[in-house]
Amino acid sequence: MLLDTDTAQVVALSAAGVAVLSLGLSTALLVRIRKLTLAHDVLTGGDHGATFVESVTRQYREVEGMRTDVGRLRDDLAAARADLSDALRHVAVVRYDAFGDMGGRLSFSAALLDDAGDGIVITSINGRSETRTYAKGVKGGDSDHSLSPEEQQAIGYANRTAVQPKDPMELETPRRGRFSRR
Repeated sequence: MLLDTDTAQVVALSAAGVAVLSLGLSTALLVRIRKLTLAHDVLTGGDHGATFVESVTRQYREVEGMRTDVGRLRDDLAAARADLSDALRHVAVVRYDAFGDMGGRLSFSAALLDDAGDGIVITSINGRSETRTYAKGVKGGDSDHSLSPEEQQAIGYANRTAVQPKDPMELETPRRGRFSRR
């Protein structure tokens, strides 16, 4: 049985239309599959061959490891801060003339304190023939020993309860002869 040419043309045109439609649909599906593949690669971290569940499990383990590391770093930071608060890091020096007959501000009181105001104040009194050095413990910005005004001043500067002048010449003139022999 032979088809007439009109029928054959209609069938051929229909087949061509179906082929073009199939080509368009397959192109659209390829574009869609490419987008899904890119999205899958993003979700799996570019680990080709791994399933989404495997990639999520791996990433979960990595995140848990990072959380553990961050926890350890927080603990280390807290320990470092605690150690730092005990460090003698507040330092101030007051220089002065202890004797009336000497100049050059050779005597000094130095305070070395931690964050709580605990530490030591060291005083060196320089004279013509001798030098004496004293060390006194400081607890909470005060001492069990009597403190000279210069030692109190050094502690105040170290604790930042007093403002140390930038220019040493702005210091008030100390009492001369305070340590001189009578």
